[in-house]
Amino acid sequence: MSIEEQIQELATKLNLTIGIAEATTGGQICGRIVRVPGSSGYFERGIIAYSKQSKMDLLGMTEEYLSEHGAVSAKAAEAMAEGVRRNAGTDLGLAESGIAGPIRGRSPKPIGTGFISISSAEGIDTRSFQFSGDRAEIQDSIADAALETLLEYLTKLDQKIESPPA
Repeated sequence: MSIEEQIQELATKLNLTIGIAEATTGGQICGRIVRVPGSSGYFERGIIAYSKQSKMDLLGMTEEYLSEHGAVSAKAAEAMAEGVRRNAGTDLGLAESGIAGPIRGRSPKPIGTGFISISSAEGIDTRSFQFSGDRAEIQDSIADAALETLLEYLTKLDQKIESPPA
């Protein structure tokens, strides 16, 4: 069973809806999710917020917030995850932010830097990564890591429900 099918199975079982905000991957994560028939049962929407302006317009981030934390940071990924969850009205928001190269742009962070965040009513889980390769390989790695992070989150939630503390 593919990772996307496992995500669908768990999200459906847990009766959770998901919204996704992508920057670096440009829709790759959403594309992989919707390849699975029946994904409309849990996947509400995806937002590609590549530019600073799109992050402000679509995800509620402010110019000040982006100036303070940068568009590629743990804080940016968290704000994107919260923004898509709020925008979509979903149980979970998944977001990624990173630098795929080959040029670094305005960020002092190295090429291959990536942040993935999941937002829920219970809080935010954010992880940082350092990937290698060319632009396409880094984008693929960020998409893979985002889906793996989501699957791990759903698996832990399912185990918690299946085996509540005594």
